[in-house]
Amino acid sequence: MKTPRRSILKKLMASVAGVAGIGISAKAATTPDSNKEVYNATPEPGQEVPLFSGSVKQGGFVFVAGKGAHFEGDIKAHTDHVLNELEKELKKAGSSMDKVVKVNVYLHDLNDYHEMNEVYRGRFGKNPPVRTTIATYGGVPGNSLVEIDCIASV
Repeated sequence: MKTPRRSILKKLMASVAGVAGIGISAKAATTPDSNKEVYNATPEPGQEVPLFSGSVKQGGFVFVAGKGAHFEGDIKAHTDHVLNELEKELKKAGSSMDKVVKVNVYLHDLNDYHEMNEVYRGRFGKNPPVRTTIATYGGVPGNSLVEIDCIASV
């Protein structure tokens, strides 16, 4: 006679998952949130679905997509332009540079790090957000010298 070993294991794993909150997390991840607000999600010509959104506001946060500078100029001009674009996006979503909690900076060339910092410093208020800065292999898309994205509270 077969033992119900498999069903016992399933029940045990379900109990452990429930205690650990895994079941709740899985449900939250698959349940659409009607509070999600998307900004600048415009499809490319001939496409039905946009490639990405400029920003998304959800759960008390706004997530701003990477902004680049697509014009001739040095790292300082590109950094200033990108930070101004981030600020515009944050304001549209009801946030501000002072409410940014996380920033990612992608540099075309790590040698631009110090000059980028000269423009970056102070743009997020007295208490700057946490930040990750990397040099991208192959450059930043669109020939920008810098791309920056961020997460802010609303």
